[in-house]
Order: sequence, then C-alpha cells, then structure tokens
Amino acid sequence: MGEVGTYYTRPMAGPREPLEVDRLADRGADLDFTVPLAELSGLRALRAGVAGSVQGRVHFAREDDFAVADLRFAGVLSLQCQRCLQPMEWPVEADSRIALVASEAEAARVPPEREPVLAPAGRISLGELLTEELLLVLPIVALHADLERCTGETAPEKGVPQGETHRPFANLGDLLKR
Repeated sequence: MGEVGTYYTRPMAGPREPLEVDRLADRGADLDFTVPLAELSGLRALRAGVAGSVQGRVHFAREDDFAVADLRFAGVLSLQCQRCLQPMEWPVEADSRIALVASEAEAARVPPEREPVLAPAGRISLGELLTEELLLVLPIVALHADLERCTGETAPEKGVPQGETHRPFANLGDLLKR
C-alpha cells in the first residue's frame, strides 16, 4: 500500500462568520448549508422555543451594480403551540431574491423584484440572512391547524350555541343604583 495523501479543506463558514459579499458576488459563488436554529442567536432572542434546522443554498451574483443573493431553504421547525403549549412541527420553505446593500440610500435604488438587506461594510453572515427570511415565513402565533390536536375536542359549528352563556356583570347596573 502506498501512502495516503492528506486532503486539506476549509470547513464551511458557520452561520456567525461574516461573508465578504462583493467577493462572493464577483465569483458567482454558491454556498450549500445546513444550519441548526439553535445557532441563530437573533432568532432565539425573538422566538423562544424554536428548534430544528434548515438546509439550503445561497447563490451570489452581481446585477445592476448590486451584489445579490438568491437564497433558497427548507426545513421542519419545532414550535410551541400557543393554544395548548405543546410542541408542533412547522414546515418552512422559502425562495428569496435579495439585494445586499451597504447603506439605506442604496436600498432606495434596489429594483422592486429584489428585497434590500443591509450588509454594512460589504459583509453579512449567513445567520443574519437566514434570521431575516425565517422571521418572514414563521407564523406570528403558532397554532395547531385543527383544534382537535390541542384539546381533543372537535371545533364548534358556527351559529350553534355551545351551552349556557355566563354574564358575570349582568346585574352590575342594579348594584350601582343602590
């Protein structure tokens, strides 16, 4: 047997490591990623209890003097249902067309088919891009799709009274007149 050559490779950039946007755009670089949501500190701060991971690809290019990123990702996240407080799975999938700009003045010139994202000094991390896009696709209030999964009861039919209605303040006017 001969000697085994050593294979040197640089690990994929982590979600917090800033990427040089202009260099990647000029090369037309593609980055494949798998990011656990636990590593996205911006998402954890805004959405407690989010777990899971997303996989995807970002393609950098240059269009109309802008560095652009075509971000595509998918995954199944674990959220907490706000009705029953039990975990639930939420599939996410997004395909975003992003213009990476250095200032707010540049953002005003971005074509309408691109979403402007601020990349100060020409640098942005993959985690920042993902956090922005995930916040757009996650529900404001996570709820199971059907009431039965939360309570074990079927949803009430519309227009049909479900029992006696209690009105605790119905006699309050009489008490105030005394």
